[in-house]
Formats: sequence, C-alpha cells, structure tokens
Amino acid sequence: MAEPSSIQFTGLNADEVAAAREKYGLNELEKDGESPIWRAVKDLFREPMFILLLAASILYFISGQTGEGIFMVVATVLVSTISLYQDARSRHALDALKKLTEPLTQVIRDGQHQTIPSSELVPGDIFIVEEGNLIPADGTILQANDCSVNESILTGESFTVTKSVSDNDERNDELYQGTLVTGGLAIARVTATGKRTRMGQIGKQLVSIKEEPTPLQAQIASFVKKMALAGILVFVIVWLIHYLQTRIILDSLLKALTLAMSILPEEIPVAFTTFMALGAWRLLQKGIIVKQTTTVEALGSASVICTDKTGTLTENRMSLAGLYSWEDRSFHDPANSHSPAIKELIRVAMFGSEPIPFDPMEKALHEAYIQGREQDERPAYQMEKEYPLGGKPPMMTHIFRSADGQRIIAAKGAPEAILNVSQIPASQHSDYYQAIETFAKQGYRVLGIAEGIFDPESRAYPETQQEIQFRLLGLIAFYDPPKQGIQQVLETFYNAGIKVKILTGDNALTTQSIAKEIHFRGSDTVIEGNELVKLSDAALKQEVEQYQLYARLFPEAKLRIIEALKANQEVVAMTGDGVNDGPALKAAHIGIAMGNQGSELAKKAASLVITDDDLGKMAEAVAMGRKIYTNLKKAIRYIISIHIPIILTVFIPLVLGWAFPSIFTPVHVIFLELIMGPTCSIIYENEPMEAGTMQAPPRPFQSTFFSWSELSVSVVQGLVITAACLGIYQYAWRSGLDETATRTMVFLTLVTANIFLTLVNRSFRFTIFTTIQYRNRLIPLITFLTVLLTILLLWIPAFRDFFGFRHLETNLYLYCLLAGAVSVLWMEPIKYWRGLQEKNRGYKS
Repeated sequence: MAEPSSIQFTGLNADEVAAAREKYGLNELEKDGESPIWRAVKDLFREPMFILLLAASILYFISGQTGEGIFMVVATVLVSTISLYQDARSRHALDALKKLTEPLTQVIRDGQHQTIPSSELVPGDIFIVEEGNLIPADGTILQANDCSVNESILTGESFTVTKSVSDNDERNDELYQGTLVTGGLAIARVTATGKRTRMGQIGKQLVSIKEEPTPLQAQIASFVKKMALAGILVFVIVWLIHYLQTRIILDSLLKALTLAMSILPEEIPVAFTTFMALGAWRLLQKGIIVKQTTTVEALGSASVICTDKTGTLTENRMSLAGLYSWEDRSFHDPANSHSPAIKELIRVAMFGSEPIPFDPMEKALHEAYIQGREQDERPAYQMEKEYPLGGKPPMMTHIFRSADGQRIIAAKGAPEAILNVSQIPASQHSDYYQAIETFAKQGYRVLGIAEGIFDPESRAYPETQQEIQFRLLGLIAFYDPPKQGIQQVLETFYNAGIKVKILTGDNALTTQSIAKEIHFRGSDTVIEGNELVKLSDAALKQEVEQYQLYARLFPEAKLRIIEALKANQEVVAMTGDGVNDGPALKAAHIGIAMGNQGSELAKKAASLVITDDDLGKMAEAVAMGRKIYTNLKKAIRYIISIHIPIILTVFIPLVLGWAFPSIFTPVHVIFLELIMGPTCSIIYENEPMEAGTMQAPPRPFQSTFFSWSELSVSVVQGLVITAACLGIYQYAWRSGLDETATRTMVFLTLVTANIFLTLVNRSFRFTIFTTIQYRNRLIPLITFLTVLLTILLLWIPAFRDFFGFRHLETNLYLYCLLAGAVSVLWMEPIKYWRGLQEKNRGYKS
C-alpha cells in the first residue's frame, strides 16, 4: 500500500480504543435484533408437521387416550429437537463463514500500521484506504493523494467525486461508509461507525431486503406447498368419509391427521438447508470461503471457467527477465547491464511504481533500482501528483518533486499505451513492436517506460496523463512462471467436461506463450479486446464458443464475454482479483476472488473467495458442489420413495373399507418420521463422492429434482414397497390373523424396506456390493439404532401393547423381512445391467 510520508500520525492507543468501543460498540449496521434461537423456535411453530403433531396430541388427550397423548408430546419434542439441532448446525456453519468474509481495514494505532476487522473500528481511529477499497466508516480526510470516490450507493449518481483535505465550505473531505475508492489514496479519521453512519441510517431498509430464492429453492418450496395442499384436501376427504361411516368425530379426525402427517414431506427443505450450509462449511475447511450458501448449488453446474493469467495460472512472483533500451535499440540482461541508459530506464520505471510497492512487478523494480544505485534518491522525493492506471490500453503516471524543485515524471504501462503518448515517428514503430514480440514469444510480461517532459512555465498539470509530453525510454520484461501443478488442474477441468478460457489484460503473444507452456487447450488462436468490441452481440455469442484465449481485455470486454457465455446457456465461473474485475465477477454465476492478491472490491463482488489463490481449489469446489447435489438428490429420492408407501398404506385400507382400516395411527407414522429424518439429512449428507463424478459432464443449471424423469424411479420404488406392504396385509388377513398381527407384519415390512432403501439409494449407478465399501460411519450407526428400536417395539410388552403389536411365528417374521428386502433390492440387477451396458459402450468407443 502506498504510504504518504509528509505527515506522521499516531492514532489511538489501546486504552482509547477500549473506551470508544465501550461507548459506541462495534462498527456494524442495524440488525433485526431477533435472537437466532428465538427465530428458529418461531419458525418451528409455523411448520405444518409441528402443528399436526400438536393437534394429534390434543385429540388423544381429549379422547381419553392419555398414553398416546404423552407419546405424541414426547415425539413432538424429539422432532422439534432434531429440527432445532439441524438449524443450529447450519447457523454455526454460516457464522463461521461470516467471520472469514468480514472485510479488513488498515489503521494506524500507537503509531503503528495494523490490519483489523472493519467491525473493530471506533470513532477517532485513523484508517487508510486506496483504490479498490470500500470505505469502512464515515470519516474526515487528514491527507489525500488524488483520491476519488464513487458514492452511488448513497446518492444514486454513478460519477466519481474528488476528495481532498478541505479548507473551504465545499465539504469534500468527508468519506462515507460503503462507498468505493476508485483512485488514489486517503488517510482519514473516523467520525461515525455502525448505525450512526449515513449508511447506518438506511440500515433498517437494508435489513428488510430479502434475498431471492435460487431455482432449486423455489422448486423445493413449490413441491412442498403442493404436497401440503394435497394433505389438506385428503385430510378433509378422509375425515368426511370416516365420519359418515362411524359418526365419531374425534376418531375421524385422528384418522385424517394420520394421513395428512404421512403426506407432508417436511424433511426436504430441512435436508436442502443442511446440505448447503454444511457444504459451505466443508469448503471452508479446504480454504474456500463461500459467501452465500446458495453458491454451493451452482458449483456442480459450472460448465465454463474464465480465469485470469497472472497470479492464477502463474506464480505472480515477477522477476526482471529482460531490458530493452530505446536509445540504442539494444537488449540487455538485467544481471549484467551497467549501461547508463538502462540504469535510467530502471530508475524511471521505479518512480512510476508505488512508493511502497505491493504489486510483484513493482517490488521487482524497486529491488532492481536498489541493486544498481550507489545512492538512494527515494527519500529526497515526495509524490506530488498521481494519474492512476487508466486508458485502453492502460498506463499510469507518477510525478515526484524534491525539496529543491526537481521533478520526475515517470510513466509505465502497456507498451502500446506508452508508444501512443511518446513522440516517436511512425517509421520507427516497427523496431518497437519487434522488441515487444521478442519478449512476448518467451512468455514475458512487457511494460513500456517513458519519462515526462516538464514545462517549468506551466502552473498546473493537465487533466489527463495522455496530455503530457513523454520521451520513450524502452521496455522492461518480467517472467512470471506457471504455477506448479497447474497443468494437472486444467486436466481435471477438461476431464469434468468444463471449458477453460483465459481472460487477461496481457498481450496476445505473452498469453499464448504461457498457454502453450502449460498445455492449455486452444492456445493456437487468440482474440484481443479491440477486436472483440467490434462484434455485435449475436456475433459474439458465436465467437465466444470458438476462442479460449482472450488478450488485452478491459473491464467492458470481460463483462461482454461473461454475458455472451450466459446467453449461450453456460454456467460461468470467473476468477478475478482487480478492481476492474468487479462487474464481471458480479455478472458470473460463480464469481471467484483471490484471497491473497484480490482487492476488497473483487472480494465483495465475488460469491466465493479462494484464500491461497490456488486455482486447484476451484476443482475441489466443483467436486464438492457435484457431490452435494448428488447426495441431496439421493436424500430427496429416498424421502419421496418412503413417503409413498406410508401414504398409501394408510389411505387404501381406509378408503376401500378393508377389514382393518386403521392399520396405522399417528403414533406409527411419527415413529417412522423419527427414523426417516436422520436418515435423509444426516446419512446422505455424509456420503463420499462417487467414482466418476468428476468425469461426468456438468449438469444443466435448469435441471430439477422434481421432473418426471428424475422422480419416476422414486415413484416406482415407492409403489413396489407399497405393493409389498399391502400384499403382506392381504396375506395376513386371508390367513385369519387379527388386526394386531396384521399391523405388526405390515409395520415390520415397511421398516425393513426403509433400511434396504437407505442402502440401495446410496448410488444410482453402482450396486450395493460397491457402495458397501463407501466410508460412512453413520450408516451402521443409524441402521443399528433402527433395528434396535424395532426389536424393542416388538419384544418389550409395554411397547408392544402401546403400538398395538403382537408376537408372531418365526416364519411370519421371515416373510416380512423377505418382502421388505425384495421390494427394494429389485433395483440392484437393473443397476448391474446398466453398468455392463456402460462398460460395453466404453469398450466399443
């Protein structure tokens, strides 16, 4: 970060900070003030299942069935506890993410520069902001260097406002929280934090804004709503039918409630929330910060990754690799050059950099300057004027002045930009471009260097740097080696069916050279930004699929590429770290900021931050996204498959007037719900990624769990289990068994089917002989608890009598176990046959 040096600041000391925090609190915007626990409890009381359980408990007590009433109360507490536990897990995962995504601020305390979370700022603190920073609190400028700010978030005006130390009534020395520094640098003293800032005054409006649900969230909500409406309709129908038959209102209500409880798939939204939140937490453990859990949903669909070059594909540790002097048209080795012209080239390039460099190229220039000079001039000069990086192609200019009035006007930037402002005859341009090409073919990044010519009679500097007269000094080349293992990362994306495109501001030859070095597919052709802007939207949609390399891009060009890819129904992930990447990061389905090199604006615009700038983490994120989506699909298919037999086993005997119409009561249904809840949201969330997941093509982002193609297998599974349960029912009745024996057999068949369904639905591709080898310690635990509870219900007299069960002959138990197993395991031969077909297709191809 560039550091002004003409004024020294000490800032607050520790005691003053503590006193201010005690008085003003944390620097946070207005919150809704509602406790997360209280909110979870309120949401629980709005849940349809909770209401049904409560209603059933009350009906049991009213009708004098105290034991059943107590059981339903206990069951209600258990269901509520599971729901609150899942909510707490999700909330804790999200809290951990929020802490890591909190922005940081540079402050001066006790005379020392420190980096602190923005929430810890207090009034009186001195903070430093520069280009790309979001202003963390309201403040008054103490010192500024060409500072300009975009205040559109407050004013709605998109133009920038110049900020400086104010000595008049214009009040242009005020900075406001949430606005963006678009150029220069400023040191300011905090005047207001949190809800006392101008942003805080509209905080209540910000809190009231709700995020739009993602397509999958909307699909889940719509499905659950439809099932709830179906439950209400069936509740009314069944209650009327039973009441007309018996004229017993309470018993009719209990029968109708039983069916309504069996219809409602309340586990689906719980499973979705849990999977997304825990998925984000698991990514956090890998060094990937997901700012919005809904991003996890999109990760598995990524079909194109647009990556910048520097710092993502390369190490971003620039070393000085070559020098070219325009004075004598000669190339020089940085390690063995003592030419005065080369020393001047490096000197001007250094002054064209930030006084305290943070960019790798600027660090390399400062190091080269020190090594080649006997006397360091830097302390003698103060920056007087800065023209920030700008233009197409971009360049930047710094003007320094010494105490005796000597000036240095130093410019560096894209070679084409420097040539445009230099007084070079057109006949000599070919020499310049040949030198650029020589460096670029070696994969070097090239900067043009020029020195400004100062007019002593001029009283003011021109408005733009391009108006200054410059003398061309030459070119400086840097080598940024490719990252170790980047070729393997690219192969991972290619194998997963994901296209990779390089979007960079570097020149075409350098980009192609690096691309070929890392075996990037599509490195033979490249298109530059100036060509791209000439294309119409329709033409760009076609061209964007043909090119993989894009060079000399500026922000508008990057944004157009992202929009064109989206128009082609691609799911776009984009990496970026600079201020200029903000619009494209925001536009992409998955914006990825770099944690080390990324600007604060880039991190804010992105939906995902890679803490160590390793693109390989993006491959891990895609794999995690695919795994989570697949496991969520398993959970939802399981929920639908097991709900169908519960619904029909309750509904058919009741409506058709079979011998034992009340085969299941609310206590049986809620027991099954207690088994199913942990199965869908705990077991399947913990499933490992299946083999071949990263070799499959990306799934379409518009795909849904709730289409017939997705649900057909689940529906068939549910109907076959239903046939097994009702078949056992008919066998028991025709064999002369009473209601308790029939209920016992049907219940045991359903529980057995549930256990095998859990195991079978662990994969839609591989048989149980493969999935049994998957590591998931929760499978044996949940299965053991289910079996244990079932045995207790059938063998302990008190439980057996309460649930209306009885002892059976051994052969009847075996019939139930066999019927339950066969009703699910029929899927295994089909999976095996499909596996053979896939192998045969692979062999033939």
